[in-house]
Amino acid sequence: MKRLILAAGAGLLALAMAGPSSAADLPRPAYKAPAYVAAPFSWSGFYVGINGGYGWGTSSWSNGAVFGNFDTKGYLAGGTLGYNLQTGVWVWGLEADLDYSTLKGTDCGVISCETRNTWLGTARGRVGYAFDRWLPYITGGAAFGGIKMTPGGGSSTTQTKIGWTLGAGVEYAFLGAWSAKLEYLYADLGTATCGAATCGVDTSVTFKTNIIRAGINYRF
Repeated sequence: MKRLILAAGAGLLALAMAGPSSAADLPRPAYKAPAYVAAPFSWSGFYVGINGGYGWGTSSWSNGAVFGNFDTKGYLAGGTLGYNLQTGVWVWGLEADLDYSTLKGTDCGVISCETRNTWLGTARGRVGYAFDRWLPYITGGAAFGGIKMTPGGGSSTTQTKIGWTLGAGVEYAFLGAWSAKLEYLYADLGTATCGAATCGVDTSVTFKTNIIRAGINYRF
């Protein structure tokens, strides 16, 4: 009986000593570094850019005796300055631009007259919905510009008018801080007055235009 107890004890001791050795021989689990997750893209920040495009619209002259309503068209090019703030998927922005303009039209029936937009600027709010680097948006605010009015006599007068603008567009971010946009704007500069000194009698002149333009911006 004593020998049986000694044999059992020796067997348990050998098993206990073999356990840690076997565990040491087991392969250790491979360490995997956590996967890199890129930070989400953000539209927030100031930006500057350039823009250019084409415009078409209408102008009318009216003084009670003479009435003319004719088309205007031409090109625009200039600079842009703005700021975006992104909250979740929404992007809130302010944007201003100033363009040199060649938009003009000529016709008043039997009396020739010309309306020319010499420059055009806007100051607008923007609201966009971000799909990562894609940003469709709506925009609206103030429009201002120079209206040069030339009757058939050859002399001319220019007035700066303030009106309104409304539009929509889409912008795409690429190469880090760069983005490109395509937008449509409708602008109404209201009514200017060609005075009696130039037009013989006070004449009301309106200017309204549609604009399609592209732009490239750089964000800071």
